[in-house]
Amino acid sequence: MENNHENKPYNSHRRSSLLTFILLGAVIYMATIQVKAWWSDQTAASSTPRAVTPREDLKEDEKATIKLFEETSPSVVFITTINLRRDFFSTNIYKIPAGTGSGFIWDSDGHIVTNYHVIKGADEAKITLWDQSTWDAKLVGAEPDKDLAVLKIKAPDKRLKPIKIGESKNLLVGQNAYAIGNPFGFDQTLTTGIISALGREIESITRRPITGVIQTNAAINPGNSGGPLLDSANRLIGINTAIYSPTGSYAGIGFAVPVDTVNRIVPQLIEFGKVIKPGLGINIAPDSFVTNRLNTTGVLILNTVPGGGAKKAGLKATTQAANGRISMGDIIKEIEGKTVIDSSDLFRILDAKVVGDKVKVTVDRDGESKKIEVTLGALKE
Repeated sequence: MENNHENKPYNSHRRSSLLTFILLGAVIYMATIQVKAWWSDQTAASSTPRAVTPREDLKEDEKATIKLFEETSPSVVFITTINLRRDFFSTNIYKIPAGTGSGFIWDSDGHIVTNYHVIKGADEAKITLWDQSTWDAKLVGAEPDKDLAVLKIKAPDKRLKPIKIGESKNLLVGQNAYAIGNPFGFDQTLTTGIISALGREIESITRRPITGVIQTNAAINPGNSGGPLLDSANRLIGINTAIYSPTGSYAGIGFAVPVDTVNRIVPQLIEFGKVIKPGLGINIAPDSFVTNRLNTTGVLILNTVPGGGAKKAGLKATTQAANGRISMGDIIKEIEGKTVIDSSDLFRILDAKVVGDKVKVTVDRDGESKKIEVTLGALKE
């Protein structure tokens, strides 16, 4: 009896603890159910797409840009160049991809215009049109001094969409400019910008000056070369040729050969395979000789071409007497009132002329200044 009396407080405490544990378990269970319900609601909310916010119609400038791309991109082509190599151990010839570039359709006869440096050194070239059809191309003509070349493909008229031709003489800094090409091999890429400057001069692959060049901030990268630069009327205003970049990638400055130059040269390349260049009919001394040996500026005439304009006009060539004494020829100082410092100036001035033009040439002859009119003739290769 004593033992049962002594265990009563213990049993009561045990029942109280058990009740507390049961209540605590019930609380935890209910909390767990509530947490699961809350998490389920949160998960359901996060997996439900948000409502789309309606927008107004596209802005007019966006519509114009889209229309420009839709109308002009079929005129732009993707150029792949190929080099042929002979297997060292056999007579087998295999093809190696050489590079890629851009170009545009000039006419319905299948002529394609691009940069000369895009196809320089290539054995073959393939043209991919807007519809992804690919055509073998042949070289029609090239003018390395202006970094221009013309290819031709035999594609049906319905696949050929010639580009619209504009003009570059009346361009203004600040007007919109658009470039379409294949940068890094990504075809049919549009970039936009403005005309940043006009009248720039760059050096061609032959180290001759290309004048009147258009500068733009429309992004131009490797692969854009040969593609069109367009105005807001969907017209060709230049052919994208070079970039200025310390790293080799786009840095905000691109250059395009003006369309007025392209439109003058391309028809000659199609007809003759080359450009009929005007010249004075002279052979000249290296610039370094005039600067270092004669300590002056200008272009020294070494000899005159028989039948050429300079010979007929009486320009003096450099001669050597029997005793070895050299008599310097005329040193060209000006043409049409424009100063001639070196051969680049000579080429730059004559580039704006055509065969048959008459030009006034100012020369230094034995220390005396003379002005002589010369009729420009066709340069012979």
